[in-house]
Amino acid sequence: MPCCPPPDGAPLVAVLAAGSGSRFGGGKLDAVLGGERVGRWVLDAVAKAGFAPGVIVTGVDAPQFAKESDWALAINPKAKEGLGTSLAVAANRALAQGKPLLVLLADMPLVAPDHLIALRDAGGTAATVWSGGKAGVPACFPLALLPQLAALTGDAGAGALLSGHDDVTRITPPEAMLVDVDRAEDLARAEELLSLRG
Repeated sequence: MPCCPPPDGAPLVAVLAAGSGSRFGGGKLDAVLGGERVGRWVLDAVAKAGFAPGVIVTGVDAPQFAKESDWALAINPKAKEGLGTSLAVAANRALAQGKPLLVLLADMPLVAPDHLIALRDAGGTAATVWSGGKAGVPACFPLALLPQLAALTGDAGAGALLSGHDDVTRITPPEAMLVDVDRAEDLARAEELLSLRG
């Protein structure tokens, strides 16, 4: 079954934004990059790919970019326990709506709309290829896999689940897309790459 068959089976898009950003010094998703907040770039990419606004999973204190958006917010009270808890929140929201799930991270401001479309159109489970050939997010999950995502705890991300399945379509993104803003120098690198786009 295709991961995100349009239009009736369009996915719920979930942007994970519940991390503390401690390595950045806090507030990384609201840091300004190219005139916009870091987290806003991801929402814009989703819109450019033709997806409807979905849900932003946040901690108890939602970042400003999320509050200013027209997306639904889902509070993860266990955010400090790790990424797996936010994936579980997103999966449970998708299960409640009976939709496949497209997961993105809010700290990847260079995510490409075409890449998101490719994930949707791949059929089955589709994931982004990271360094070393590992499969990770952004990733698209069909309904059948959502109960496994909903059971994640702690820091267990989607990678372990994806590596346990042979039928995952792995899509290699443009290298620049994999920049995630964890530290101040990452923000500077993203700014440099944006300037090269013209």
